Amino acid sequence: MGQLDGRKVAFIGLGLMGKPMARNLRAAGAEVLVHNRSKAPQEELAAEGFATADSPAEAARWAGAEGTVIGMVTDTPAARRVLVDGETAVLAGIASGALVVDMGTTQVMDTREMAERFAEAGAAFVDAPVSGGQVGAEGGSLTIMAGGTDENFARALPFFEAMGKTITHVGDVGAGQVAKSANQMIVALTLGAVGEAFALARRAGVDPAKVREALQGGFAGSRILELHGQRMIDRSFTPGGRVSVQRKDVVQALALAEEVGITLPGLSRNKDLWDALIEAGHQDLDHSALVKAIDPGW
Repeated sequence: MGQLDGRKVAFIGLGLMGKPMARNLRAAGAEVLVHNRSKAPQEELAAEGFATADSPAEAARWAGAEGTVIGMVTDTPAARRVLVDGETAVLAGIASGALVVDMGTTQVMDTREMAERFAEAGAAFVDAPVSGGQVGAEGGSLTIMAGGTDENFARALPFFEAMGKTITHVGDVGAGQVAKSANQMIVALTLGAVGEAFALARRAGVDPAKVREALQGGFAGSRILELHGQRMIDRSFTPGGRVSVQRKDVVQALALAEEVGITLPGLSRNKDLWDALIEAGHQDLDHSALVKAIDPGW
């Protein structure tokens, strides 16, 4: 028996992370229906026995008043399109009493507005962005940062436990997205720091792999240095987290900073590196490819 036996989940967004997340929910016993804007991932899961829907609204109607709808899409415009805007969105089909969870990385003000619109329809809402990339999604070891009422978080928790390992209720609606912005800031800036350190070592005639080995046990040690540092050394940039998505998250954090009246000088400079990568045509590489913006010969 699985922990989610008898629970209905409509899962929308089957990207690099969404597909394994949906599979983990099903493995935990949930009855999972999926929808994706592009049909190939949806057809892949249909071949595995997943039910499918032709639209987010249809998925929400299938979930019903007792069910849960989870969105895992790329950015704020996609989240709005899937969840609230238009006659095919989740909101158009949501039943009073249902739970809606946005697990993508969405701007805070939009998150709070969407929560209000679902509340008007009688539905609960939790924002729960994740960290851990494709590896974490596949292993069910994601870090999940949730925002919502205590009651709504408790409703969502069994689903989070099927997909993640470190689960934190950060605060009210939007708090999960604030935590995710902080996470993505640290990731972006640390990728830049590691890339600069390796570029300096290489130009100084020292093997970056040996530098990484030397740094691992000291204060400079980090998961970024361990995992993405190795990707830089191997020049292995098959995406686990795309450059385009990381750049979007940096822009989102800077927009939040402007809204609350704070300047983030390091992140502003870091954005220039992501812009340069995209201008060079590297938007679909793994975000560890940031080293190429620092040392184009990498």
